Amino acid sequence: MKNPRAVIMIAVSVAVAIGAVVLASQWMLRQTKVAASKVVVTKTAIDLGTRLTPQMLKVVDWPKDSVPEGVESDPEKLKDRVLKVSLLSGEPVLESKLAPLGTKGGLSAVISEGKRAMTVRVNDVVGVAGFALPGNYVDILVSTEDDSGKASQGNKNISKIVLEKILVLAVAQEASRDETMPKVVNAVTLEVSPEQAEKLDVARSVGQLSLVLRNQMDSTPVTTSGTTKKDMLNLSPAAPAAKPVQRTYRAPAGEKVEVIRGTDRSQQAF
Repeated sequence: MKNPRAVIMIAVSVAVAIGAVVLASQWMLRQTKVAASKVVVTKTAIDLGTRLTPQMLKVVDWPKDSVPEGVESDPEKLKDRVLKVSLLSGEPVLESKLAPLGTKGGLSAVISEGKRAMTVRVNDVVGVAGFALPGNYVDILVSTEDDSGKASQGNKNISKIVLEKILVLAVAQEASRDETMPKVVNAVTLEVSPEQAEKLDVARSVGQLSLVLRNQMDSTPVTTSGTTKKDMLNLSPAAPAAKPVQRTYRAPAGEKVEVIRGTDRSQQAF
């Protein structure tokens, strides 16, 4: 080789570059290395009301500074606990998402304290075409007849919202919250208070129920007076019939008028 000095310089440059890369990678590893804690997460998606087993769970490393409150590090401690919400795959199992100790599995585990579950019959249209899924909120509309005596004849049909922001617990016999596609069912289970259960029972006995899907973030109460057939058709009140005008003919003084009674004729003077 004609220039050994150049070769030496190239070799030194390569060695320095490799050393710089190694040092930089070690520095980056030290910067990204953080303390970790053991956290129990789900292996797959699990529906609400499911009784947990260790086989459904796994332990993963979680950044210690961002460990959620209420997590467990041992799957055995979560054995036989019941979920009151659905969990996604890899989601931490928090105490706030579990039913109280001793709760049996099933739909009763997810009913809030002081509430009741009530099932009403629907069809594919009344059930918002299957888009009312577990976890959604609906308003309950009843179509019936107004028997209060205030409604006029032929205008007794009335539609009225009787319950607002009612949580859907299950559709048919499914309580899963998979919203990938609507489910056309014939029954919907709702979470209601005891007073709402009484009102709902009366509503379904006197008329036809319909579900109105509601935005989950909308909590504004709505007060309506109901809509009748006349309101729907936007009919104005009928004008009162005109009374016939009675006219009385008065003959001028001294004039004679011929009066005919059957076959008799006579003249009457004024």
